[in-house]
Amino acid sequence: MGDSSTRSENTDAIDGALLQGSRRMPDLLRGHIWNKLLVLALPLAASAMLQQLFNAADIAVVGRFVEGAAHAQAAMAAVGSNTPIINLLVCFFVGTALGATVLIAQCIGRHDSDGIRKAAHTGVVLGVLGGIGMALLGQLIAEPILDIMQVPADVLEPAELYLRIYLCGLPIILLYNFEEAIFRSMGDTRTPLIVLACSGVLNVLLNLFFVLVLKRSVDGVAIATVVSNTVSAVILAILLCRGRGYVKLEWQHLRVDSGSLREILRIGIPAGVQGMVFSISNICVQFAINSLNTVVMAASAAAYNLEVFTYCITSSFGQACTTIVGQNYGANQLRRCHRTLWVSIAFSGALLSVAACIMLTYGEELLSLFNSDDEVIRIGMIRLRYILIAHFFSVLIEALTGYLRGFGLSLAPALCVLSCVCGTRFLWVYGIFPIYPTFSCIMAVYPVSLGLTALFIIGACLFYRKRIASPSLPQGKLI
Repeated sequence: MGDSSTRSENTDAIDGALLQGSRRMPDLLRGHIWNKLLVLALPLAASAMLQQLFNAADIAVVGRFVEGAAHAQAAMAAVGSNTPIINLLVCFFVGTALGATVLIAQCIGRHDSDGIRKAAHTGVVLGVLGGIGMALLGQLIAEPILDIMQVPADVLEPAELYLRIYLCGLPIILLYNFEEAIFRSMGDTRTPLIVLACSGVLNVLLNLFFVLVLKRSVDGVAIATVVSNTVSAVILAILLCRGRGYVKLEWQHLRVDSGSLREILRIGIPAGVQGMVFSISNICVQFAINSLNTVVMAASAAAYNLEVFTYCITSSFGQACTTIVGQNYGANQLRRCHRTLWVSIAFSGALLSVAACIMLTYGEELLSLFNSDDEVIRIGMIRLRYILIAHFFSVLIEALTGYLRGFGLSLAPALCVLSCVCGTRFLWVYGIFPIYPTFSCIMAVYPVSLGLTALFIIGACLFYRKRIASPSLPQGKLI
């Protein structure tokens, strides 16, 4: 009786510590799933869309306000040429930070206050130290990377300057991603959205200040990006130090816990590589598009600026699914985990259907905002149709991937993406496209590769679901 009473008191103490200051956090372990899913997913989608708009603002500012048409075009090309590199880094950072989201969410579900503390502080330290290491490595390979990408000689110098300044901010950028991951694990996606919106506005204002007032060019917008990211990271750090949710950062606990580090990397590295594989395969497809003509390139670029918003919908529901499944798996509520998957697929598919109807109905008008040429609009609509079909497969891929990651299973979906997406697109670009060198042919690779990937990930879920449902299997020992 004495031991039982002591355990009960310890559990109550842990519950009290976890819940102190967390009343604003949604309770993901009880109640309806659909409203919790929307509370998480919609701010994530809005954050991704805002990020796209703010990234476009960097190019727009240098394109419109740098003095001299030639200098403005060179500045636009310099910033734009770094987009694939930055996308690769961001995909890797977001994926790696996801390891912290899953681990902390599972600890929250188990009411493991010590595990939450260790995982959160390990993630913050990993973000800073990992960012420093990558920044130093990036400075060494910045010029060779731009050479590999065949950046034109007249753009190479400003492109390298922009990249080197951006790389200096990697410790801050990676820290922000881990801080955001901590908030996401608690079910709070609204706070990072507000902070992102504020820092994004600051970024635009600083862009204008550096370019219009100080007469800077690409270095000005690069510095503005680093400064705005620093502000957002500092704000999130202050909020975490005040302990608004389950997590409270404390300086004396900022150290690396080997067990937490191992789990974060085990889950996060495959997720980061998965995101990078998507970016690399898209670069491969872009090479094929570039081999056609400038009209096709312009049409494809215009359509991309529309389709990226529909992808934000599918990816946000996948990320929200990860958080809810993670917490409920930690609480050993497996039925609720499975129900979260189906609700994620239903809501993501429904919202994507609405967005697709809008895109197809008003696609020509939307494309004309970027370019009014009839041929550009016609070709842009071809891309939109193929990509929107592909995004319905993305609904399954993102939801199923998020579901598996919630259990700590990150390697299986990464291998599916690596083999199906990357493999199919490389074979298509270098095998089928040379035989049928048309824009429709190259666009067909998107639904084909994503459809194949969806089938493989469904198979992975069926395989792991039997093991997940096994009552004798210890948590965290699925693979």
